[in-house]
Amino acid sequence: MTTTDPALSFRAVPGPGFTAGCTVSTWLHAGALAPRIAYVLVAHAPARRPGESADSIEAGLMGMVDSMRLRPAAERVPIVGPRLLMRGPHVALDYGHPTYVMRLPTPGAEWRQHVAAGGLVCLTVGLDPVPPGAGPDAVEAYLDRTVAAHRAYMGATTRRAR
Repeated sequence: MTTTDPALSFRAVPGPGFTAGCTVSTWLHAGALAPRIAYVLVAHAPARRPGESADSIEAGLMGMVDSMRLRPAAERVPIVGPRLLMRGPHVALDYGHPTYVMRLPTPGAEWRQHVAAGGLVCLTVGLDPVPPGAGPDAVEAYLDRTVAAHRAYMGATTRRAR
């Protein structure tokens, strides 16, 4: 049966070969009037491997979006359950694959303390390519651009208890 109803369609969750090409940023925002919130941004580097294309990368990212039940960034951010695994300084994201998790680059001590204490993490998946090594200004511009273009998906997550 084929359907065009997006509520009835699904995309495959990519494996570790795909996630190895992802660009991940983490940071902690501690505004004067807002509560502290940790952030994770997952995007993908531009296509560079054989068989990779902008379409295949977007399909892989959307598989992650679907499996984690993320919503468009312009909508209310849903709680998507505890998806972060922490062991010492190491943090991994359960992105919905039945066998694999995605290891995050080692976040700073304050970020880890916030999450270990049960703090919320805003998880964002951006569909547009972002080059590896993008600094804070480039990440902020990327988020502004992808959210405005409806090409970013978000959910709130926390640390998974053992």
